[in-house]
Amino acid sequence: MLTEATVRSAKPAPKAYKRFDEKGMFLFVTPTGSRLWRLKYRIHGKEKLLALGSYPEVSLKRAREKRDDARSLIADGIDPAAKKRAEREATADTLAVIADEYIELRREHMSARTLSKARWILDDWLLKYLGSRPIATIKAADILSVCRRLESRGKLETAHRTRALAGRVLRYAVATGRLERDPTADLRGALAPVTVRHHSAITDPQQIGELLRAIDEYQGQPATAAALRLAPLVFVRPGELRAAEWSEFDLDKAEWRIPGARMKMGEPHIVPLSTQAVEVLRKLQAITGDGKFLFPSLRSAARCISDNTINAALRRLGYSKEQMVGHGFRSMASTCLNEQGWHPDLIELQLAHAERNKVRAAYNRAERLAERRKMMQGWSDYLEGLKASGQVVDINTGKRCA
Repeated sequence: MLTEATVRSAKPAPKAYKRFDEKGMFLFVTPTGSRLWRLKYRIHGKEKLLALGSYPEVSLKRAREKRDDARSLIADGIDPAAKKRAEREATADTLAVIADEYIELRREHMSARTLSKARWILDDWLLKYLGSRPIATIKAADILSVCRRLESRGKLETAHRTRALAGRVLRYAVATGRLERDPTADLRGALAPVTVRHHSAITDPQQIGELLRAIDEYQGQPATAAALRLAPLVFVRPGELRAAEWSEFDLDKAEWRIPGARMKMGEPHIVPLSTQAVEVLRKLQAITGDGKFLFPSLRSAARCISDNTINAALRRLGYSKEQMVGHGFRSMASTCLNEQGWHPDLIELQLAHAERNKVRAAYNRAERLAERRKMMQGWSDYLEGLKASGQVVDINTGKRCA
């Protein structure tokens, strides 16, 4: 049997050697001076070796305790080495590890805003409560518990987003062979429904004309004024507008190409520019064209204007958040274009909404740019008519309606 003294005095030799204790345990001394505890055992007719740690981190007393624990497992027909390996693999496949893998895989296909939201949901909610859990142990009730915390704070939409993101991560685990099935499928109907809130928007032609005239009289910062004038002409999402970069524009071709990294759906988007939009942009180019952003922040040209700049400008013009918001220019265009008889597919394509039918989406992107150019010019002419006289103009013919 070994003693602390004999273990402590074990010195390296030119060749590795063993110092035996009892019940199959021995100290393995390497030429580099490492002193490693090992247990030799037999199970299911095979001889195996189990690592018990190294000295002095694991003392002789502790090594014997680990040996006895292993022998108890062997007596029950459990291979301690296989059990240790399974536990190590389970620890490696935690929700946090797999979630990080999933985010890295999707990073190039997410806009910065979408990525930020996903990380917030993961870090502040899912991983905060479940991150250290092995993926195979996570049940539907665990995800529901996190969502209930959000519901209790009135964050119903975030609760649904959390369930959806958890599902995507867990399905990735299924696809990579680390989980049998996605348990979030069992949560359908378990969360409180979200009341759909539409963005406030002005859609009445006479009121649109009044809004456009008010925008023309805006007395704030020139870049903000340009953003207000451009917003109804291009009707992109507010985040896509405020972070627009001059490198994305070809004014000679009257075209704005937004890279997929900045789009909600992760796909590049083309915005045909009307003559009115190009005019706004050429005037703005003389002011901010030397920088990166069309609409730089007043505090630093290295950043664009904030999320709230357009909404704050609308408030200065006297429009409350119940009347009009920056996102409302999209609803305005969608409503009016549909009422004017433009094909719904054309409108949805220009709004950059997701097309569920991939074949149809490919056709739309490839074949309908010319039609969209015509629609965008007609839309700007329509707005110009409303602004000029308050009269409604037929968007297809350009003639004033009686």
